[in-house]
Amino acid sequence: MIIYPAIDIHKGQVVRLSQGQLDQSTIYGENPLAQAQKWVQQGAQWIHLVDLDAATLGEPTNIKAIESVLQDAGVPIQIGGGIRTKKTAEIYLTLGAGRIVIGSAALKDPDMVMSLCEKFPKRVAVGLDAREGKLAIHGWKKTTDKDVIEYAKCFENSGVAAIIYTDIHRDGMLSGPNIEATRKLAQSVSIPIIASGGMARLDDIKQIKKYESDGIQGIIIGRALYEKTIDLKEAIEAAK
Repeated sequence: MIIYPAIDIHKGQVVRLSQGQLDQSTIYGENPLAQAQKWVQQGAQWIHLVDLDAATLGEPTNIKAIESVLQDAGVPIQIGGGIRTKKTAEIYLTLGAGRIVIGSAALKDPDMVMSLCEKFPKRVAVGLDAREGKLAIHGWKKTTDKDVIEYAKCFENSGVAAIIYTDIHRDGMLSGPNIEATRKLAQSVSIPIIASGGMARLDDIKQIKKYESDGIQGIIIGRALYEKTIDLKEAIEAAK
């Protein structure tokens, strides 16, 4: 199981949000690359990078900061936030992203996702963000009537490398992950699941690890690392 330390970028800075609200952000650093290198020094095998401004605006906004991370972090970067066109996806993939995460656009244009999977095998993931089991889109500003599990099944046999599942109510709240919902999703599809949202303590990692055989193959950790309620080295060891 892989631990993905998260770096969210807003106006070039490293921040964390509460439930995705930009007006509830906490700044943790001025240099995303320095933060990525710090996580790598502590053993990170991947970094999960999100352009929060692009998630709202729908186009790359922090491209200079992101490019520096892609070039110099030293590990593969999984990047999401506002990737809504094939052009944007190919910009990141050409710059060297190990994997891109497509959220809102996957709901609107699943054919684009499948086309990218064919061109860039194992480098495209789908982000499913949910409130009470229903998909949320456009930077979490709109909740749809789409059921997460039913929608996830649409990507079976599409070549999608992973599904990143986030429980919005728990994201950035240090309240613990929604393990049951994540487990049900993993059991319902053959696509590897990466759990996100609410990680608060080392025991959360240990509890999710129990369901690795069900298909949960990764965990994204954000605020808990910055607030030091989880130590990255300990998390990586627990996930092995």
